[in-house]
Amino acid sequence: MNIFFIAPEVEPFAKTGGLADVAAALAKALAALGHDVRIAMPLYRQVSRDRFGLRRTRNTVAVAMGARTLEGIVWEATLPAPTTARSKSRVPVYLIECAPLFDRDGLYQTQGSDHPDNLERFSFFSQAALRMLPALNWRPDVVHCHDWQSALACAHLTRGPMAHEPLFSSMGTVLTVHNLAYQGLFPKEQWPLTQLPEAAFTIDGLEFYGKINCLKGGLVSAGVLTTVSPTYAREIQTPEAGCGLEGVLAVRRDEVVGIVNGIDPDEWNPETDPHAAAPYSVGQLAGKSLCKLALQKGQRLAERHEILIGMIQRLAEQKGIDIFIQAIDELMTMPLQIVLLGTGDPAYHRELGQLAKKFPTRLAVNLTFDNRLAHQIEAGADAFLMPSRFEPCGLNQMYSMRFGTVPIVKRVGGLVDTVVDVNPATLAAGSATGFVFSEHSARALVDAVTRVAAAFRDHALWNSLMQAGMRQDFSWDRSARAYVQVYERALRKVAQGSRL
Repeated sequence: MNIFFIAPEVEPFAKTGGLADVAAALAKALAALGHDVRIAMPLYRQVSRDRFGLRRTRNTVAVAMGARTLEGIVWEATLPAPTTARSKSRVPVYLIECAPLFDRDGLYQTQGSDHPDNLERFSFFSQAALRMLPALNWRPDVVHCHDWQSALACAHLTRGPMAHEPLFSSMGTVLTVHNLAYQGLFPKEQWPLTQLPEAAFTIDGLEFYGKINCLKGGLVSAGVLTTVSPTYAREIQTPEAGCGLEGVLAVRRDEVVGIVNGIDPDEWNPETDPHAAAPYSVGQLAGKSLCKLALQKGQRLAERHEILIGMIQRLAEQKGIDIFIQAIDELMTMPLQIVLLGTGDPAYHRELGQLAKKFPTRLAVNLTFDNRLAHQIEAGADAFLMPSRFEPCGLNQMYSMRFGTVPIVKRVGGLVDTVVDVNPATLAAGSATGFVFSEHSARALVDAVTRVAAAFRDHALWNSLMQAGMRQDFSWDRSARAYVQVYERALRKVAQGSRL
């Protein structure tokens, strides 16, 4: 099967979150199953042409954008494989260069504010990705779009002139919602930038309370909709988590499929991780203690035998940083240490910086993005805290279990789909892998960490939790096979004469 990803970010070329990890890892997993997978993404300023060996092709693509026409230059690279991988990546990546739109700081924002021309930027990208296909001499069976930034491609394939062009008319379409909260909302006056017919701006189309909603355009246009965990697929059909689109999703409930993301087992492997201070495995855990000691030293924390909790997250309310800050004074009365890595809201930067000064030997705060440190935290921490208000899937809880780092998570989305709470029944069955709390409050967070601290004092219990987590299979193979079934379903719809 020929599968074409249209994704706004792809690891390691450019990344702001988990979408980039998924786009890369899923593409490689599908290629490993024998499918011909190719990816289109924008060529941002941040993409290193030398590091990734970008090759300029002879192909250009022109797209009308309202009153002007913009031209893109197509560059090509190959999705890198981790140095520990058993085989090299076979996935081509086409990076579309358009300097007026993508040669700037920040993929979607600068200094915390969205780029004002984001509709033009990603309308161009969505159309250019499709319009470059004839020059590639390759035709996809399925076009797989990711989040609002490429959702307009689905709308063009079913609601625009492309729907009637022979090259595009028989392609299946799939849209994956990585986070429903980000929808791509723009004023109606910018409609000409979409290059879609006026008939598409209706309550059954892209209109959303008088505005253009790019994500809605994909939700009402793609043949099959997926999101990144079964629980999140159910949650987004409710008023509490539907972000105003629960009605649209309820209408299409039969086409909404939840598939838990996987992780790359080669990149996240405590036996071979080049960033970890020492190797270890489920059968030989001694190296874990050396990793913890190295993390304590590197973060200037007291070298004590007490539970070390890691956090790697975007500093935003969605991720629960607000209740963490509310809880920190009480947490610091307990025998524990915390190391945090992340960036986000400047207000949280200030608060966390002050807290780090208040508790210099107990709390280490790193307000940056550092992939090496992220691996060191996963390898060296005893437990990993994810107090998210909502979490479509989450990846760090799976990275953590791979490293024998016991997760502490909120009962939402993919967190509850991947972490089995500690209780008498799960302990007896040997299935417990972490600690789950339900209420979104500082009190519930403190109570959960209290449970964790008590369990940590029981060496045999803690080892059993570490080993149960490390034995979990979070590789992409199972998820990739589920996506293949989704693609086949999208193609059956086309064969039956309907893309929806």
